[in-house]
Amino acid sequence: MDYNSKTVVVTGGSKGIGEACAMLFYDAGANVVVLDLSKAEASIDDRRWMFIECNVAVEADVISAFRQIEEQFEKVDILVNNAGIQRYGTITETTVDEWDEVMNVNLKSLYLCAKYAIPSMLQQKKGVIINMASVQAFVSQPKVAAYTTAKTAILGLTRSIAVDYSPYIRCVVVCPGTVDTPMLRDSFALSPDPNEVLQECIDMHLTKRIGTPEEVASLVLYLCDDKASFMTGQAIRIDGGLGITIQGSKKD
Repeated sequence: MDYNSKTVVVTGGSKGIGEACAMLFYDAGANVVVLDLSKAEASIDDRRWMFIECNVAVEADVISAFRQIEEQFEKVDILVNNAGIQRYGTITETTVDEWDEVMNVNLKSLYLCAKYAIPSMLQQKKGVIINMASVQAFVSQPKVAAYTTAKTAILGLTRSIAVDYSPYIRCVVVCPGTVDTPMLRDSFALSPDPNEVLQECIDMHLTKRIGTPEEVASLVLYLCDDKASFMTGQAIRIDGGLGITIQGSKKD
């Protein structure tokens, strides 16, 4: 897949899945713009690589970021809406501030970045938006009320973008299962026995392992390529089979 001359914007691109996406697009020849609150440890000194400190849940930051992108690269071809956070709690345990924080980062930021990327795509009559959701748009673990609500809402946002801006813009939502990211490791650290929680996550997947950021990023690159040009509005699960079986005893 050749992304020469393409400009790709990746939110939350300084670590985890976002960083893997940014690196793969860069290796494929794209101009890459990372929007995040802090730079990745491995920064690239190249005109094709641009970091903008940006709170993607704040409209003024997003407007400023896309102005800078157009000044540097003149256009936006691909948007990967990857930024996200996790906060734990049931509805009654989740504070209003926590709820708003999750909705702002995990949902509002996708709306804002799409809002300011789409005009450039329409001008070219071509563009792709990838929204990063989760397998928890379909199934839910306990105590993630805000997270699973936001991730489920992304399915509707993706359909709306796909319908409203066809045939020029394609929009697809990617729904990973458990992926080995800094956010996942931080959640494990909340447990008295992180290794036990890791093993539980491994056992939940039919593949008997968790995913890697690079696996998800490879799917994203394919979905943005012309080879996938007949795909829009869909939710694509890359989840190791998580959530398709009912656990219980079985006989050989």
